[in-house]
Amino acid sequence: MPIKYKKTMKKTLAFISTVYIFLFVCGSVFAIGEKTISLGGGATWTSAEKRTGITEVKLLRPNPVLILSSMTVSSEIPSLDLCISFDEKETGLFKDSAGHYRLTSPPDVECADRAFARAGMGAALFGRSGMEKNMGPIIIQPVSRNAMFAPGGRMRDFTIEFWLYPLNMENGEQVLSWVAEMPVNGKYVIQRINSSISKNRLIWSFSKFFMSASGSGFLDIEFSGDSHVVPKMWSHHIVRFDSDTGLIEYLVDGKSESIVYATSTGRESRDVYTPIAGNGGAFLLGEKFSGLIDEMRIYSAYTERRSIQKYAPSGGRIETKPVDLGDVSSGVVKVNVSGGRTSIRDNSVKNEFNENGRFRYDDDSEMNFFVRASDNPYQLNNCKWTSFTPGANIAGITGRYVQLAVDFYPSSDGEGSPYLDEINIVFIPGEPPLPPRNLIAVASDGAVTLSWKHSPNANMEDGHSGYLVYYSSVRGELFGEDAALGASPVDVGIKNKVNITGLTNGTLYYFRVASYDLASGYNIGVFSAEVTARPLTGLP
Repeated sequence: MPIKYKKTMKKTLAFISTVYIFLFVCGSVFAIGEKTISLGGGATWTSAEKRTGITEVKLLRPNPVLILSSMTVSSEIPSLDLCISFDEKETGLFKDSAGHYRLTSPPDVECADRAFARAGMGAALFGRSGMEKNMGPIIIQPVSRNAMFAPGGRMRDFTIEFWLYPLNMENGEQVLSWVAEMPVNGKYVIQRINSSISKNRLIWSFSKFFMSASGSGFLDIEFSGDSHVVPKMWSHHIVRFDSDTGLIEYLVDGKSESIVYATSTGRESRDVYTPIAGNGGAFLLGEKFSGLIDEMRIYSAYTERRSIQKYAPSGGRIETKPVDLGDVSSGVVKVNVSGGRTSIRDNSVKNEFNENGRFRYDDDSEMNFFVRASDNPYQLNNCKWTSFTPGANIAGITGRYVQLAVDFYPSSDGEGSPYLDEINIVFIPGEPPLPPRNLIAVASDGAVTLSWKHSPNANMEDGHSGYLVYYSSVRGELFGEDAALGASPVDVGIKNKVNITGLTNGTLYYFRVASYDLASGYNIGVFSAEVTARPLTGLP
């Protein structure tokens, strides 16, 4: 037995042994029946250590659930100039995660939570009580020289995008504008970009924004989409510019609605007018608008078409921490799961809840479940994942430490997500080491020699197993102190024979032996049958 184990064990064996003696008197220490460990539900989701594309939300169930994260854009994209997610839960905390612009939010702009947001955890709500005279916009001002709209910045490609949820679509509502000053012939003129509502469409206009290569003149441009923007429904809007051809394209919900050219001919040519930012400029978001705006971004690039569905087609995944079942060789019987799916259809939230079975739904959203186990938590990565059906019996998954994984996939249209409510691991605890067999005690002068057959399930070559010898001169106590080897219990390592010296001749001693397994902590097995011996003077 290694010395480092001995020193630690001496401090704890007395207590552990007392417990085992009590169990021996009361009955077998073998586990009886099934046990359950719960994850999620009222037990929280701190065990879901690794999360990819997964977030934790409230409101769907009494306790938080795990659900797919709605699609957001990483602030690490090189071309990202402005990124406002509105996820900060307080309007005063709204910020540009790209770090190029400062936001100022008036008190009458509200923060809508995740239940109303298109993506992420929140959205900006404007004019909930109607078109108020004093309602102010969110002001977005460049504060970095690297900002694309910094004063005097000559731009090439750009893309502006946002999600829009109008309440009314009234004529004249101002969704987004840029206002700055441009020096022209010794005077300052107003530079504007404006996106406003007219006849259920967004009208885009650019004034004194596109300048000729020679700097001698400006090209004013106006366009709108063909499709109506429907009140109380989310729509995605993109305006993007290609400086190589002069192409300006307007897309609504991923479909091209308008194409114009910032050229002298009005079609593709080399004579391209390119954007330039004026002095003292600022974006005004939601200046005269009633509704929600979410995920506003500007790129210094002509972005490619991308999916605008709410949830990424690739889905998401969680992996739990190793869950300690308490005993080596514990067997997983089954894993019970509760969860469901959620989506927003026809302007209403639709939820479905169920327990166990295959979590696969008619909209093609689904969750798939996997399990693996080991007696060593550091060896779990070397174990293969095994797929299982929640609620069904599981065979062949044994170990003290169990790890679970769940893959989440969205609906075919990307608008619905499955969610995970609770996981219950049902298992049978592993049995402690069996007692050694055929314990024999032979008395001698001031000593007793004990021998036994090895425990049937002991692995004496793994470096973690051994035997504890208990002795006492008082029946039932087993904690004597007069042996030369030390106080009871005596750790004899992997030997199955030991000579207990230093005993008092003429005294009857009581002995028991138990095997132990350190691979799973101080896992001490059942006591052997009790034997007795009386050392006597003159015995060989």
